[in-house]
Amino acid sequence: MTPPRSLDDWLAHCERLNPKSMEFTRERVEFTLDRVRAVRERLGLRFECPVISVAGTNGKGSTCAMIESIARHAGYRTALHIKPHLVHFEERCVIDGVPAAAATLLPHFEAVEAARGDIPLTYFEFTLLVVLRAFIAARPDLVILEVGLGGRLDAVNAIDADCAVVTNIALDHTEYLGSTLEEIAREKAGIFKRDRPAVIGERDPRIRELLADHARAAGASSVRIVADEIAFHSIRVDDAGTTSELEWRGERAELRTPLPGRHQASNLAFALVVLEAAGAEYRVSLEEAAHHLERVHIPGRFQHVGRFIFDVAHNAAGAEVLAQTIAAVSPPKPIAVVLCVLRDKDWREMIRVLRNVASHFVLTNAPTAPTSRAWDLAEVHEFTRELGLSAEVVADFDKAIQQTAADYATVLVTGSFHTVGDAMSLLQVSPLGG
Repeated sequence: MTPPRSLDDWLAHCERLNPKSMEFTRERVEFTLDRVRAVRERLGLRFECPVISVAGTNGKGSTCAMIESIARHAGYRTALHIKPHLVHFEERCVIDGVPAAAATLLPHFEAVEAARGDIPLTYFEFTLLVVLRAFIAARPDLVILEVGLGGRLDAVNAIDADCAVVTNIALDHTEYLGSTLEEIAREKAGIFKRDRPAVIGERDPRIRELLADHARAAGASSVRIVADEIAFHSIRVDDAGTTSELEWRGERAELRTPLPGRHQASNLAFALVVLEAAGAEYRVSLEEAAHHLERVHIPGRFQHVGRFIFDVAHNAAGAEVLAQTIAAVSPPKPIAVVLCVLRDKDWREMIRVLRNVASHFVLTNAPTAPTSRAWDLAEVHEFTRELGLSAEVVADFDKAIQQTAADYATVLVTGSFHTVGDAMSLLQVSPLGG
């Protein structure tokens, strides 16, 4: 085999490495931390600064972005890993607010390849180790890692995080994590560590107490429940962001984040508690936080560019939040939704929710979506007819985007990371540019 020479070559190599036993199908998926732990040990990966691992069904990316922005603008060097990327792999490796240059990552791919020997790694395991090695080389003051699927057996959990946190719990990936909120919470809670703080952002009292029980059982040094610490007095949403009045530790202040949506107020409160839990030196007052949020950005989360709104609402709970944000922002009408959802998601409920804000649906297939998980457009179209919705099938993705943009005042592109990323690539929109 010719040694990979470019980032694209290395990513293609990582795709080829996956043995059949680790293909992303219900019958063949094999979750274990053994592989990534073994290679991590061979690489000698050790962090000399606090590491925060962030799990949860929704809100992970936004929360990670706010934690990073607050810490960086407070003067700390930061390293942020979020996944998946929308357009460029470098989105997964952000150091001091800037994606790593592709050329700087190549030595880290080479090191992981040399260290793994005969150990087969999945794409995510391999690339996570690459990013971690790049982070260690950068010598940050704080590392924030977004957990991928679940928590207990996600590759990020092979890293001994100094602070483990869970944003919220909703039904998603039920074929792997369980069919109930309780089962999913158990998997997410698998990131809690003995003698390390745990933070819980869940708003539902029953589920957050369940998470707290799991944290205590794991031996967490402290269990912080955000809803018990921070009170909201008002939340206002507009197209340019979210303003909320918070009360915490006797201080009351109005904070604004450029991220639109009522849920972003909760994500902000969560970020503040997480930073304090990571270490007393990272705690900021509400007044300080207000100055550190002005430029926070998360790719593909209600990212408004021209007449397009890009949002990776890839499950029913995410679609509900998206619909609420659309209603609050009230963009120009009529609104068309260009929708592509992976077939193992609850796309029926997503359509039911989005119909409240959509004038028309354009059903399509994203080019990069795995064919093994592609939804049946005929089946989806029939479902929209049963609901009496205005909808059409445009299988050609490029045509779906361009045709819809010509006919509607607002085009909402949503349904999966593949959908949003492919649309951004087509339209040459930078995920990092706002």
